[in-house]
Amino acid sequence: MQVSVETTQGLERRLTISVPAESIDSAVKSRLQQLAKTQRINGFRPGKVPVSVIKKRFGQAVRQEVAGEAMQQNFYQAVVQEKLNPAGMPTFEMKKDVDGEDLEFVASFEIYPEVEVKDLDKIKLDKPVVEISDKDLDAMMDTLRKQHADWKEVKRKAKKDDRVTINFVGTIDGEEFDGGKAEDFPLELGKDRMIPGFEKPLVGAKKGDEVVSDVTFPEDYHAENLKGKEAQFTITVTKVEGLELPKVDADFAKLFGIEDGDVDALKVEVRKNMQRELDQTLKSKLKEDVISGILEKNQVDVPKALLDQEIDALREQAKQRFQQQSGGNTANMPELPADLFEENAKRRVSIGLLLGEIIKKNEIKVDDAKVEQLIETTASAYEDPSEVIEYYKSNNELLQQIQNVALEEQAVEWVASQAKVKEVKKAFDEIMNKQA
Repeated sequence: MQVSVETTQGLERRLTISVPAESIDSAVKSRLQQLAKTQRINGFRPGKVPVSVIKKRFGQAVRQEVAGEAMQQNFYQAVVQEKLNPAGMPTFEMKKDVDGEDLEFVASFEIYPEVEVKDLDKIKLDKPVVEISDKDLDAMMDTLRKQHADWKEVKRKAKKDDRVTINFVGTIDGEEFDGGKAEDFPLELGKDRMIPGFEKPLVGAKKGDEVVSDVTFPEDYHAENLKGKEAQFTITVTKVEGLELPKVDADFAKLFGIEDGDVDALKVEVRKNMQRELDQTLKSKLKEDVISGILEKNQVDVPKALLDQEIDALREQAKQRFQQQSGGNTANMPELPADLFEENAKRRVSIGLLLGEIIKKNEIKVDDAKVEQLIETTASAYEDPSEVIEYYKSNNELLQQIQNVALEEQAVEWVASQAKVKEVKKAFDEIMNKQA
């Protein structure tokens, strides 16, 4: 086998490979002889068909089959010989395929880039230092109360976070328009679910009041005939309701699985959940900051083959999300263009190559203790953690995924240990609200 290597551009390589004629001709002859033993042809006894007859009928197909296998086998031998690392499947082009002459073909493909990670000690990281205070716990308890609150009709004026029930009629230039009228319509004030400005006159209104709201439909409004139009809504308030929060008592505690109704035990559990969410948020922030720092200090060429694979993966994830949101109905699924995912895909491939080099160069191995911790953290959110832990450990695919996550986290932590880190005190709600 003779091999010549050509760099076309960037990461693209072009191998021209010659395979000795006797290797191909010998393989073709051997297969034709095997066919002669098994083929049934009129006029000849089984196993007695002359090879010349078999060659005339099957020779071209057999040679194509042998040539295809030869290209695959010799390509892999060539990349090993030339110490090349393909980043995707090659494309083959036959140059010469003639009986008695050397087989010659061209394989075109991309290679993985040579990755050098540098300047990690120049990355600057802010490390938030956060404590969950009693005030934070009280705020979370209030949030839980609001989630289990009931609406109760009130006789006062409506205010933000109240719910009003209204009848309304919309007009443009004095004429009603389709979709601009409703009765017994519930609306939570302050959620901004209506056209900008619609609910403004409702704050301060009470049952029986009639108010007028002047609005302008947004230019990107879904109804073509209403885009940018000025409209007037006459609104009648038929009910005002406020939230009635439950008391923090034994019944409230039982709603969250505290069977004996111990309120202090509920607060301990809520604080634990807050800490778990905080830890996860801080971990995610550290990872994002480290990744941004690595990318800022290091540029890497991205093979198109890997980019295309990542785009396909992101497109499939988007499709699955659409299916979930639409209840499995994909009839109206739009065709998502590749450029919609290209920037994110390039970023993900780049950091994969860079983290891979960091792991390889620094001989970072999977920490079994970290794998255990990740599994336990995931399981703690379920009713029966032990069952989830056992499921992960008995499923090789899921376990491999967790090991990959652990290895990536270890690489991120290693980079953070090399960076310039400054501790910054932050409030719990500041960190969590930013994440939201």
